[in-house]
Amino acid sequence: MTDFLIRKFIKNYEDTENNAVRTQYGKFSSFVGILCNIMLFGGKFVAGLLSGSVSIMADAVNNLSDASSSIISLLGFKLAERPADAEHPYGHGRYEYLSGMLVAVIIILIGFELLKSSFDKVLHPEPVEFNLVSIGILAASILVKLWMMMFNRRIGNKISSSTLIATAADSRNDVISTSAVLVAGLISRFTNLELDGWMGLAVAIFILISGYGLIKDTMNPVLGSAPDESMVKAIRDKIMSYPNVLGTHDLIIHDYGPGRKFASVHVEMAAEGDVIENHDIIDNIEQDFLQNDGLHVVIHMDPIVTGDGQTNDLRIWISDEIKVIDPRLTIHDLRIVPGVTHTNVVFDCVRPIELDMTDGELKAAVGALVKRQYPNYNCVITVDRSYAAMPH
Repeated sequence: MTDFLIRKFIKNYEDTENNAVRTQYGKFSSFVGILCNIMLFGGKFVAGLLSGSVSIMADAVNNLSDASSSIISLLGFKLAERPADAEHPYGHGRYEYLSGMLVAVIIILIGFELLKSSFDKVLHPEPVEFNLVSIGILAASILVKLWMMMFNRRIGNKISSSTLIATAADSRNDVISTSAVLVAGLISRFTNLELDGWMGLAVAIFILISGYGLIKDTMNPVLGSAPDESMVKAIRDKIMSYPNVLGTHDLIIHDYGPGRKFASVHVEMAAEGDVIENHDIIDNIEQDFLQNDGLHVVIHMDPIVTGDGQTNDLRIWISDEIKVIDPRLTIHDLRIVPGVTHTNVVFDCVRPIELDMTDGELKAAVGALVKRQYPNYNCVITVDRSYAAMPH
């Protein structure tokens, strides 16, 4: 059914890399969410009045807040499609991330309200009158929310939207909470156990835990999370597929919203090569990323001396030996500067963010390692941070 609706209402639905098409998906999902949640609110409100169940009424209010969340998502997609301007040259794509975070905050607030009302019901239990109408409404609500979960997850994954993935998780929470309410009501109907308040507490705790996880997930792109490993590998593989490229490092990716990523990277080429030819290759790489991946890449060329066997051998030896300190360490831009009393070995060392050593300790450890093998060599090391964990 989801595929049918997509084909029916989304123009050019296969072009998900197009920001205009992504916005269509987001708006459509939001409209579906608003319509379904308002209908569910009405049905559960009636069921809550008929049964006197605090958990059903809380579930109804939850659906009303879900409709509000869909409105926020709609607003987020609408704001995100605004073009770049003088004050925001990278566009407004992060509005989508902010709307997803706001949906997660609303989920947290709902969890606290449900926790409060359920705790009150545990302290002051009241009989719940469950009838066939209430059971039918809740059962139908579970089926609708199950479909909405799959619907939003499918679209969220299709367009890589954290907002819709958060919305899908919210629908999953609703399936669990409504199922819990239904089970508690059935148990209360056929036994003397009043589980309405206790079930509400369990559901509230689950919603709070889920909401906390969603806030972390939606906050990551705003704070600047590390790029996906598959994306880093794809960038490296494409760069290395071009002629004259010897290596690549120092990849940095900035995310300004879905479809609005910018990157910078260093590319190693033979210092003895033709400058015009190498510059042309770099231009081609940049255009390849822009046209085929929608990624704005700025490349800095590092000239590498390839005709000096001593330099090449030393580069390979140090690259292998520093793995003893930490297997994730890499080096680049190595050159040898001979002197009268000693020889300077100048290079950059890339350290992982979580390495349990200071920059000074790392320099000392690498320098001592080299000096044991080459007593007259003095290491001049610049420590780089690994922003994208690009393999060498």
